[in-house]
Amino acid sequence: MKDVLGGICAPKGFRASGVHCGIRKNKEKRDLALIVSDVKGTAAAVYTTNKVKGAPIAVTRKNISDGCAQAVICNSGNANTCNADGELKAAKMCELAEKFTGVKASDVIVASTGVIGQILPIEPIENGMPQLVGALSYDGSSNAAEAIMTTDTVKKEFACEFTLGGKQCRLAAIAKGSGMIHPNMATLLCFLTTDASVSADVLHTALYDVIQDTLNMVSIDGDTSTNDMVSIIANGMAGNACIDVAKGEDYDAFREALKYVMVKVSRAIAKDGEGATRLMECKVSGAKDKATAKTIAKSVVCSSLLKAAIFAADANWGRILCAIGYADAQFDIDKIDVDLTSAKGSIAVCRNGNGVEFSEEEAKKILLEDEITIEVSCNDGAAEAVAWGCDLTYDYVRINADYRT
Repeated sequence: MKDVLGGICAPKGFRASGVHCGIRKNKEKRDLALIVSDVKGTAAAVYTTNKVKGAPIAVTRKNISDGCAQAVICNSGNANTCNADGELKAAKMCELAEKFTGVKASDVIVASTGVIGQILPIEPIENGMPQLVGALSYDGSSNAAEAIMTTDTVKKEFACEFTLGGKQCRLAAIAKGSGMIHPNMATLLCFLTTDASVSADVLHTALYDVIQDTLNMVSIDGDTSTNDMVSIIANGMAGNACIDVAKGEDYDAFREALKYVMVKVSRAIAKDGEGATRLMECKVSGAKDKATAKTIAKSVVCSSLLKAAIFAADANWGRILCAIGYADAQFDIDKIDVDLTSAKGSIAVCRNGNGVEFSEEEAKKILLEDEITIEVSCNDGAAEAVAWGCDLTYDYVRINADYRT
């Protein structure tokens, strides 16, 4: 497994582009993205669990119900959610993709992100299609990644290279996500591409499985969005023998590549949380089972009080114990150990559920780093889990107070 450049276009046969079409008022911000595979591929997606779902989700579900797709179109600046004409607009976006690229509308994954409850104007998208398609490039990942951003401060694009049956394959992702992020599924928009040959059923199995330990372990603010979607297109252009069962050496290698990229996406989203200054990672070990480990890890990164303490670089370890204590799982709190770790070192703050003496000055140095790990040992088994979050800052309120206006 190794990192490669090229983002979403790193796998063979994928072009991408991103332009400003006019949905967003700021003309310097791209707001329309397109990804196109040279050939039709298999496809899978996982969607938000929010009962309120963006119109594009309904259209994408229908389009990839046959397990196939060849393109992705996505706008930012408007979520196209809670609108009577939402599905018509989402379907129109697919039709425009067909008109200007030749890819069938029924083979297009469509997504939107931005303000909920405002009518999506289709005219800017229609007018921007010639420029969008004209800009398609095998080097276009960066522009597409920028075009799907809302309150994100950095582009999120990753790619890796691996081997299947002697064939060199690549898997890549672009994602957006900074606020309105909370488990479960999937807390963002993420578009994946791969040139590996994988059946649609196996794609879905791998994607759903990997999400449980990656995107579903991220929380910024406790709000699960209405438009969350993670999709993947596999065009098979690497030439490997098709993976058509979810077991065996090739499946394991593919799943490992998928998890490798999705961990990078998850960490990047948590670190770029709205107003965030620090990535907060909670590693739970020694739990009696995986479910317990995951529940504890999520409880810790979701604690608003702890997130505020991390912002202040305050080693208020009692807030960690409090968050562990109200986790909905069965474990012995008197066995819990907690350490705070960063690039500056590690310090023990709790043993057997009780505080231990430690240097506040040393703890401060550790917590002033931009990536903080909270290590929780349950001392009750061999299961482990990791969750990601960020600190809670003044800027989070500022960003969300005037987000719409």
